[in-house]
Amino acid sequence: MNLKFEIAPPAYLVKVGIKISKNMIYRAIGIMSGSSMDGLDIAFTELTETGGKWRYEIIATECLEYPDEWRERLLTAVDLSALDYQLLHTDYGHYIGKAINEFITKNNLHHRVNLIASHGHTTFHLPNKKMTAQLGDGAAIAAVTRLPVVSDLRSLDVAFGGQGAPIVPIGEKLLLGEYQYFLNIGGIANISLNEADNYKAFDVCAANKILNMLAGRKGLPYDEGGRIASSGKVDDHLLKQLNALDFYKRSAPKSLGNEFGTSVIYPLIENAGLSVEDALSTYAEHIALQIKAAIIIYEQTAANKKMLVTGGGAFNTFLIERLTDLLSEEEIIIVIPGEQLIQYKEALIMALMGVLRWREEVNVLSSVTGAAQNSIGGALWLGTGS
Repeated sequence: MNLKFEIAPPAYLVKVGIKISKNMIYRAIGIMSGSSMDGLDIAFTELTETGGKWRYEIIATECLEYPDEWRERLLTAVDLSALDYQLLHTDYGHYIGKAINEFITKNNLHHRVNLIASHGHTTFHLPNKKMTAQLGDGAAIAAVTRLPVVSDLRSLDVAFGGQGAPIVPIGEKLLLGEYQYFLNIGGIANISLNEADNYKAFDVCAANKILNMLAGRKGLPYDEGGRIASSGKVDDHLLKQLNALDFYKRSAPKSLGNEFGTSVIYPLIENAGLSVEDALSTYAEHIALQIKAAIIIYEQTAANKKMLVTGGGAFNTFLIERLTDLLSEEEIIIVIPGEQLIQYKEALIMALMGVLRWREEVNVLSSVTGAAQNSIGGALWLGTGS
């Protein structure tokens, strides 16, 4: 039998006598579409595993801004009929596939990409009903790119009773283990606590999703650097209302869907009748306070405690300054990495999760999500044939 692989074979092939090198290199594309609707993040990475230790290099990246048509289609997906939703799922998969092909051509990556891992765009997230849904049909992506594709990374964890979120901690643990805390400020802010035997992570609060909606009142896509927020004043009454929400009283594991921001948070802010400046200032303070509160619950004793901050919120100077002030009381040092890791950490980790799925190794941690067990999540679509 003549077997040929462009990347290391999955674990089950080891059982039939196929030898695997001790130093494996995987060249994968990770795709992420976040709830803040910034666009489609694409990262081509080289992931190297040697003796169970992983290294990474981000080789090429792009944030593909959504055209108005696609932004509107994704924003209104939850209101579609079952048939129209499935048609959108397929259309979006083809859209992603075409975007990847263009990315490959632009960066001269033909015959270099071994695997694609696509997170998709989250629409429904109801872990209490054992259901989560991400748009972006993996079969369509595989058909367009003719490459192996891993998609639907959250569903198995949710089926095992987990929150299905956050799912990036496996990548933080394997690729960025020198930090004690990881904070990602995207549409939703989530935090990870790096404990050797009991890694924890959970969603903290709605973040950029709300800040961007408020900036939209001034016709802006976002509040650049937090400049508008810095000119406002904190409204104590609204801040108390926000901090008193039931979600913050729940213990981890816990996760948030987009509807928490749009249906719970934003109406509270609207009803307060504040100026955009004061609303932004108040909500930035709320984010910073909730992040601090989340950390205090799981206080760590490690010396030189460092927190790596990524996601679009890392560029919000006003928010980072407030966070720095609050966390200095806990002797936590905030680390802002290079722009590439800030923007593409999640896409990088999607690539790693796809590789782990290919290798048939755990890529979602039950200590994070609360599932009955660790899982090897993701549907595999080969995209090739005779």
